[in-house]
Amino acid sequence: MTELRCRKTETLEGDKEENERPDELTQTTPDKQHNGEEEEDAQHKEEGANKKETSVKRSKSSSTSGFLQRLVRVFFGCLAAVACGMLHAGYLSAYHDRKFWFSTRQDVEREITFQGGSGLYYYYYKHMLTASSFERGFYELTIDNRTVSGQTINAVERLSLYPELITSFIYRVTGIQEFVEPIYFYIGAVFGLQVVYITALFVCSWVMSGTWMAGMLAVAWYVINRTDTSKVDQDIPLRDNWALPYFSCQVAALTGFLSNNISSATEMFCYLTMSATTFTFLLVWEHSHYVLFLQGLCLFLLDSFDLVPTRKMADIQKVYLSSLFLAYVFQFQNVTLLSSPLLSLLIGSVLARYFQQKMKMGPLVARVMKLFLHFHLVFTTGITFSYLVKKLIPVSESDFILKFLEVKFGLNTTTDFVTNFLLCQESFQSPGQDLFLRLTQASVLPFYFLVLSVCLLSTLQTIYRRLSGQPMKTNLSLEDGRIGEHPEVIYHVFHTLLFGGLAMLFDGMKYLWTPYVCMFTAFGVCSPDLWMTVFKWLKLKSIHPVVLSLILSTAVPTIIGFSLWREYCPRVLAELSDLQEFYDPDTVELVSWIRTLAPAAAVFAGSPQLLGTVKLCSGSTVTSLPLYSDIDLLRRSEDTYQVYAMRSAEDVYKILISHKTNYVIIEESICNELSLNRGCRIKDLLDIANGHVVYDKGEIYTFSKHGRFCHEIKMNYSPYTNYFTRVFWNRSYHVYKVNSVISFQY
Repeated sequence: MTELRCRKTETLEGDKEENERPDELTQTTPDKQHNGEEEEDAQHKEEGANKKETSVKRSKSSSTSGFLQRLVRVFFGCLAAVACGMLHAGYLSAYHDRKFWFSTRQDVEREITFQGGSGLYYYYYKHMLTASSFERGFYELTIDNRTVSGQTINAVERLSLYPELITSFIYRVTGIQEFVEPIYFYIGAVFGLQVVYITALFVCSWVMSGTWMAGMLAVAWYVINRTDTSKVDQDIPLRDNWALPYFSCQVAALTGFLSNNISSATEMFCYLTMSATTFTFLLVWEHSHYVLFLQGLCLFLLDSFDLVPTRKMADIQKVYLSSLFLAYVFQFQNVTLLSSPLLSLLIGSVLARYFQQKMKMGPLVARVMKLFLHFHLVFTTGITFSYLVKKLIPVSESDFILKFLEVKFGLNTTTDFVTNFLLCQESFQSPGQDLFLRLTQASVLPFYFLVLSVCLLSTLQTIYRRLSGQPMKTNLSLEDGRIGEHPEVIYHVFHTLLFGGLAMLFDGMKYLWTPYVCMFTAFGVCSPDLWMTVFKWLKLKSIHPVVLSLILSTAVPTIIGFSLWREYCPRVLAELSDLQEFYDPDTVELVSWIRTLAPAAAVFAGSPQLLGTVKLCSGSTVTSLPLYSDIDLLRRSEDTYQVYAMRSAEDVYKILISHKTNYVIIEESICNELSLNRGCRIKDLLDIANGHVVYDKGEIYTFSKHGRFCHEIKMNYSPYTNYFTRVFWNRSYHVYKVNSVISFQY
């Protein structure tokens, strides 16, 4: 120990001596040392300044290069989206021309191709073009007394004719009358909106997944399942074909608006796009507020579970309220919008949030109890508001919708013709197995269930964490593996579940569900976040999960796309090369007779679908229109359908005279209808409504002291010849003049 201490003291003394020596050196040469230090400081400053300059230049260059890369990526992505939409529109145009031989037909034959009564809308487009001025044509449509007999209607409000108004205005202003025929411009406008539809689906899937491949796969599935995603190749002028592209844009803008990782400028762009498309969607389709109500329910769930910022939810509610107000004004104070469930939901949400300002605070049990109370307040307030509005402003459709739903869900039975007639329409029936078979063959349905299962489970985990008080991460990375914490993904999970549930009940809802099935499935299989979420659950350690998720998000959609191209590309090309023939000479002959021999002021009665064609091709006044959302027109259709019932000649004559009918058209396809589903034939529905049905041991028999009118009138004997005179007939139609003076012949 003593030796160590001595050594330590020696070393300390040696250190002191070494420290003293430099002091002596510095004292001997102070000037030289001072100059050296100044030079070193100057060098250090220069080096620091150079480093700062280089770092600033590098950051600027990196930010500039990153911005340019994003700009190029967005440019080429949008170019690919628009290219997909234009290719689809070109395909639709070629397919339409091959199917109907459209370019080789005369004008009347072209107009007859607008099936199902949808040609009625094209008639108003023609009327606007033949009017002396746009203002004059618009005024005539607001006081239209030449469409429905005995009524003066506002056709713009009743039929939602803003698409025809805008299209005719553009056709007039652009001055292209010498280059494009009116009917081609009209059809081109509808096909042009399909470009918007496809582009919006592409962008929506691209935004959610971060890759163009998802957009292309969504478009491919949409085109392959065209019969279940769109009705544009069947009935071009329908309101659905004008409205759903705007709804698709609205959903894409809403998806971007809900996303967390967007700039303020992008958020503002999404907000403005959402506002414009929501208003347009309400303006062009009478059922749009019901669709927005379902969307509002999805957003209401996001807000209730605290999955979206309160600020964004308030902005979305402002969009809904302002769009409803503007649509109410532009649709001539349409009272249906005041009693719409969307407005009731908004009123209930605003009031409940005012009374429950601390709903999103507290432990798990307290928050769950507050959540149930919130649901009760919102729906109670909304139902009360809707009830008060309907009492103050009577809406004829509200009670009928409730009765219709009661019969649909088996809670009640009825003999009412209109209710049973609507239930027998294909769009209100449950979808058949063919829908699921087609989606499975196109490989959409299996991957859809996989993507939906993963996103739904992750969403439920997120909801539990939020109710437990854990905050949501706004800056998620791929390593987190939480696909269910993205607000836009959660919205689409609720969207597809709600619309899918309704599509299982009503076949017509598939056109609102299937396109987003294609988009949602394409996003899932192309999203690395979804695969990473699965690997996090499986706790994969043998292979790095991030690398594997990136590989699968590229490999799986590539394999799917190649298999779809190999199987369906030849089919799509074969559809274009297959020359179909649509020719209806009997209808052409009927319309030609009406245009040449019938008086211009004559009123025609018949089935609504046929009357839509008669109105389009001849402009004659009719007793009813093919508009199934108008209860008054449906009741008038029931009256004209009595020519297929077991009623006396006198009864039918009185009914037709009450609607000021001059000619009645009897169709052989309805009078001699053969169908496996006997209860849904027109004559069966009439027999049930008129009490001409007898039930015996589970069998249905018809009984009446009068024969079926459409059969008996063809016999040309009294008393039918006293009231009616046949003036035209062919294989499909018989036209009878309703005698103004009854001649009794025996």
